[in-house]
Amino acid sequence: MKWPTVLSTSFLLVSCATGKNPQDPYEDFNRSVYKFNRSLDKAVLQPVAKGYKAVTPDPLEKGFDNFFSNIGDISNIINNVLQFKLADASSDVGRLLVNSTLGLAGFFDPASAMGLEKHDEDFGQTLAVWGVDSGAYLMLPFLGPSTMRDTASIPADNYFDPLKELNPEGARYTAKGFRLLIQRVSLLDLEEQLENALDEYSFVRDAYLQNRKYKVYDGDLPLEDSFECDPEYEDC
Repeated sequence: MKWPTVLSTSFLLVSCATGKNPQDPYEDFNRSVYKFNRSLDKAVLQPVAKGYKAVTPDPLEKGFDNFFSNIGDISNIINNVLQFKLADASSDVGRLLVNSTLGLAGFFDPASAMGLEKHDEDFGQTLAVWGVDSGAYLMLPFLGPSTMRDTASIPADNYFDPLKELNPEGARYTAKGFRLLIQRVSLLDLEEQLENALDEYSFVRDAYLQNRKYKVYDGDLPLEDSFECDPEYEDC
């Protein structure tokens, strides 16, 4: 769930969504799932994330974040190849090799200092490049915001995840749970913005959809989308 880069911008776009969003035909169901997810987050994930951040020294916290980011480069490589972004795939291979060796299994990130850019690709973006429409917005229980296309990509993303190779099973689930905690910690700074939103649900939905579009276009959005709401994503 990596949409913090556009969350602040989406706060401004919430005012556009005064009516039904055409990409959210299941809004009533999605809102009920969001309410469940939010309650679970406030009861479990958020307190654990705050506790972890409070007791973990910043360098160690950054190191764990780098470690899981390094593992994620394996998926980035595969998806960049599938999207025919061979230069990016080559850069990702370089990042993985440098950070896995000089960076001590990815705990440090010397690759960035060497100019090897970090990419963020998944199979949902690959499907988008292949021409698959995003489909309706969905709020998935436990997993959070998604779309029909991104939901269909989950099995492939799980298949590309190197953590699935960990044995025994307990170690695999522990590693995945710790990665989830790291991801939740990264969103703590956005909590105040979320709580100040006129409508939390719309805020999260619009942030997610904007961020997914940003990623599909690799940040190079069509000119008209840089200045106004896109009817496919916003009901303006």
